[in-house]
Amino acid sequence: MKIKGIRWWMVGLMTVGLIINYLARNTLSVAAPTLMSDLSISTEQYSHIVVAWQVCYALMQPVAGYVIDAIGTKMGFAVFAIAWSVVCALAAFATGWQSLAVARGALGLTESAGFPGGVKAITEWFPAKERSVAIGWFNFGSSFGALLAPPLVVWAILHSGWQLAFLIVGAIGLIWSGLWLWLYKHPLDQRRLGDAERDYILAGQESHLKEGVQKKASWKRILKSRNFFAIASARMLSEPAWQTFNAWIPLYLMTERHMNIKEMALFAWLPFLAADIGCVLGGYLSPLFHRHFKVSLFTSRKLVMLLGCLCMIGPACIGLVDSAYTAIALLCVGGFAHQTLSGALFSIASDSFGKNDVATATGGGQMCGFIGAAAFTAVFGVLVTKVGYSPLFVVLAILDLMAAVIILSVARAIPQEPEPQAPGTAQPGQGSLLPV
Repeated sequence: MKIKGIRWWMVGLMTVGLIINYLARNTLSVAAPTLMSDLSISTEQYSHIVVAWQVCYALMQPVAGYVIDAIGTKMGFAVFAIAWSVVCALAAFATGWQSLAVARGALGLTESAGFPGGVKAITEWFPAKERSVAIGWFNFGSSFGALLAPPLVVWAILHSGWQLAFLIVGAIGLIWSGLWLWLYKHPLDQRRLGDAERDYILAGQESHLKEGVQKKASWKRILKSRNFFAIASARMLSEPAWQTFNAWIPLYLMTERHMNIKEMALFAWLPFLAADIGCVLGGYLSPLFHRHFKVSLFTSRKLVMLLGCLCMIGPACIGLVDSAYTAIALLCVGGFAHQTLSGALFSIASDSFGKNDVATATGGGQMCGFIGAAAFTAVFGVLVTKVGYSPLFVVLAILDLMAAVIILSVARAIPQEPEPQAPGTAQPGQGSLLPV
């Protein structure tokens, strides 16, 4: 039986995987106040644990992307997902900051496939005009996973202990890995994909993604691309903000805004709810700008990036407010801002590289982003006890604005060969972003 609009079901499957990916990484930040007390971990040692994850995640990104490009989206993603689920559960057995840093470093190595694999799958399954929307829904998983972490971890702490949270998330990841192996297939191999939808997907893809002109993945070709350097530089400047949100918001609310653990469970997820809105809305903004401002799809991605970076001015003002609730509202603006600009960067990457390069290029850009995040976190862990959080939020906003300038001035659309079409024909779903 053919399933109408099956490409959107594929996005849903990938999104659930990313939710679990981010739930695994955010479990630590929510459990941090409790486990830091139980294991006698200082703030500086906690920053070392976070850096261990970030460095391993960063260095493994291009490797994970290359592996997925080489062996295919289905098996590549599955291998990494099974591994990150097992490693997440192992964190429950940590006895000090060193063993926890080792466990989180291993988690970084295995979780690195999340975005390269997801962007590659969306590049395979979607025409160009729908890709930003699909990436927006996929990226939704990153902030929704972070949103789920506070209530889940607090529930685990109150009922058993922080160890239970890591075990639950690991088990959920293994279940999803089985579903991925069962359900995911490339569009050319998916028997439940209708002929009309398959033709619509293929006809709407750029010439550099066509089957007949593909070349083996090549770092040399990727490194020659000015767009890769634009994306990598922008990631390096903008990723520190999101990683700061993921790792430090619970501690910020408890130490600076004096919330207890129950209040944190009630409010710490709100910036990630705003981030979810940024993921989805940002995806729809690109075709909206394309249609109403009469700009190219590629330029519309740049405009979405600029909008997100400008919104980062909100959390830069957090030191000017006394109310904890106003501070949370400004963090919500920051969550919305980063996921809006992040989705635009993923769309630019998917527009810029062929299907056998896109995961590798995405991984390379992510590597640069997490190198920047790790460097900032190392500084953050030392300076936060000396100058406080507020000046560091200002720095994050400045870095994001610099990223916008680089994308606007350096990134260029890839020239496309025109696709001949029979006169009078129309593809199903043309002019619509709804499933066909």
